[in-house]
Amino acid sequence: MDYLRGSANSNKADKNAGDRAPESAPAEVKQKWVELRVANAGGLEPAVVNGNGRTIYWFSDDPVKGGVSNCNGDCAKTWPPITVAKGTKVFFPGIKKENIGVVKRQDGRLQLTIGGRPIYLFSKDEKAGDIKGQNVGGKWFVINPEGKRAVAPAEAPAPAPTPPATGAKPATSVTFFTGKNFDDFSGTNFATGVKPSAQCADLRGGFQSLSPDGAVKIWSEPGCKGKSAIVDEDVRDTAVLGFPNGVQSYINA
Repeated sequence: MDYLRGSANSNKADKNAGDRAPESAPAEVKQKWVELRVANAGGLEPAVVNGNGRTIYWFSDDPVKGGVSNCNGDCAKTWPPITVAKGTKVFFPGIKKENIGVVKRQDGRLQLTIGGRPIYLFSKDEKAGDIKGQNVGGKWFVINPEGKRAVAPAEAPAPAPTPPATGAKPATSVTFFTGKNFDDFSGTNFATGVKPSAQCADLRGGFQSLSPDGAVKIWSEPGCKGKSAIVDEDVRDTAVLGFPNGVQSYINA
């Protein structure tokens, strides 16, 4: 598989394949790409959704990091596993790559995991943001980026990113999103991918979240002025850094 930072949109994924392929599409088309993105799902945040905004769940009967899924047969019809194949592209804005893995299913297919938990969709969810599968049978739960239960934001405020470790490598690419939670597909939100250099660069307005592959210095105003911060990990809401109006300029750190 190919693990790619940024979103499906910022990586120009085929909009008629992967998570957005029609139901009638063959498996090889549906498995061209998968997106695991942080979002608000039915009031739970941070939660993980796919490239169509469909909510993603975990099953308590699956052992954590046990290497197996216990949802097969009819269960898998109600709870479709999120599967991948050779060559599948996985986009993961807001999720640490080390939290993503795979297990081999009973039928031989490979299923993605988050935090060691196999992940699923729910067939009765009809649209983006639905969480009809939450707490079904006391065993199914919306998953968060660490592989735990997603909860309401009041219960889990967005954590401020930890300061970069001494010697963190400079970023070679950063994807900035106008919406928080790496949102570039709802309303008028969009993303832009950049390659930071030693020269200050401005963004077109304020960007509310970002996904860097190393350390980058950001500012709250154009021209690398105003409040600044150095980050080397995903930031799903720049307000926690004291940037309520988003990031407006950047430079390599």
